Amino acid sequence: MNAIIGLDNIALRDPDLPPRTREHLEKIGASADHLLGLINDILDMSRIESRRMVLKNEEFSFREFLDQINIIINGQCQDKGLHYDCQIIGDVNDFYIGDDLKLKQVIINILGNSVKFTPAPGNVSLTVEQTAQADGMCTLRFIMKDTGIGMDQAYIPKIFESFSQEDATTTNKYGGSGLGMAITKNFVEMMDGEILVESEKGVGSEFTVTVKLTASDRSAREAHDMELPEGLRAVIVDDDEISCEHTQLVLKSLGIEAEVFMDGKTAAAHIRDACDAGKPYDLLLTDYRMPEMNGLELTRQVHSFDHDKMSIIMLTGYNWDSMEEEAKTDGVVGILAKPIFSDTLLREIYKILSVKNGLEEKNSEAVETASAEASLAGRRVLMAEDVEQNAEILADLLELEDIESEHAWIGKEAVQMFSDSSEGYYDAILMDVRMPEMDGLTATQTIRTLDRPDAKTIPIIAMTANVFDEDIERSLQAGMNAHLSKPIEPEKMYATMAHLIAGSDQTK
Repeated sequence: MNAIIGLDNIALRDPDLPPRTREHLEKIGASADHLLGLINDILDMSRIESRRMVLKNEEFSFREFLDQINIIINGQCQDKGLHYDCQIIGDVNDFYIGDDLKLKQVIINILGNSVKFTPAPGNVSLTVEQTAQADGMCTLRFIMKDTGIGMDQAYIPKIFESFSQEDATTTNKYGGSGLGMAITKNFVEMMDGEILVESEKGVGSEFTVTVKLTASDRSAREAHDMELPEGLRAVIVDDDEISCEHTQLVLKSLGIEAEVFMDGKTAAAHIRDACDAGKPYDLLLTDYRMPEMNGLELTRQVHSFDHDKMSIIMLTGYNWDSMEEEAKTDGVVGILAKPIFSDTLLREIYKILSVKNGLEEKNSEAVETASAEASLAGRRVLMAEDVEQNAEILADLLELEDIESEHAWIGKEAVQMFSDSSEGYYDAILMDVRMPEMDGLTATQTIRTLDRPDAKTIPIIAMTANVFDEDIERSLQAGMNAHLSKPIEPEKMYATMAHLIAGSDQTK
């Protein structure tokens, strides 16, 4: 699988490929990805049935969790010509404790099916709500709706059975292992939750997932060493009542009182009256898409009488490329994806006020919306891989990004090559886990104990077919910085390397 997917990815990067050849390679890649999905589903189901599947219990950022889901599903919807919407009802915590990876797998599996079974033009949506918090536990509800092909009422009770498909035609047209929903239901029940389904043939489906997570006392304000001035006043404009309420709660959590308006004309008149009375607002958070007067029109009108004193943040979906340049020209100082979270809003407001009012930046790293990634061109990587074909594929993938590579056949040789090199010679190590004589875990532990400064800081990335939670935990305990699964996903590998090398550069 590693060879098929790896070589296919390399071949597809050739800009001079004949169209027919490219089409064949894309079909090979799609089939390989499908087969890999089947293998992973079977492995998951096997571990569930043998009671070897366990839940992690780690703190995670709910904003990052939801962002990752939204980016994946919104991208799939855009590719298919569907509209995607995500909303948060009421208030949610900034952090929870639980198994975010398995919960993410649950939500993405259901939403992925929604995308698969919804013809364009259609709608897919996710609504999130924290319905209860007591005795240190939080109950979260995820509602996923689509306007897809739906299901017969007789099939709904069978949807969570292993290898279940509604009919042969659906199987042939849409594919799938028939295990995804069975795995999903098991994960939900492991989280002391339940999953409900409503569907109508030709109308669409609605899945409701309820899970319990441990509450975390950590908040976004504690995670960032930033203080906002007291007495900030804001206006929220959005024709969606749920979005308005959520945004108001987020602002309140930051100590900012906000007034809410459902349309641009009423909001503009109120903001003008406040300016005339000598009590101008500090912030305007406005949705982009609204009837009668959209967010850009509201921005232009407000700036016509407030002399650009009000800082305006545009709230929109995940694809704002078409309006970003116009928004900045019209005086919008920030654009945030909905639903918003307190940590992203805190950073954005602090950044705006720092520029406008000269606030002292207590934590410059927290002000940045994302850490700068290192350029990979010209970097030198040591790769430890005992399978010749895998090593050749990896070297070719690195070369595509102008990354130099040197090859060690076994872990012992990797340790020796690193030890013999000068300090800083290698920028990262890609380490296979299963190798003869000395495996990757032992090699990593040995490198980390070497008496040289870069032995402690050089990024070491596991690249292995060992993909279960306990495998990842062993990699991290051995001193590795990240764990990537085979078959190699080139873009994920490049992004991981860039992030880790950037962090390593900052410590030098």
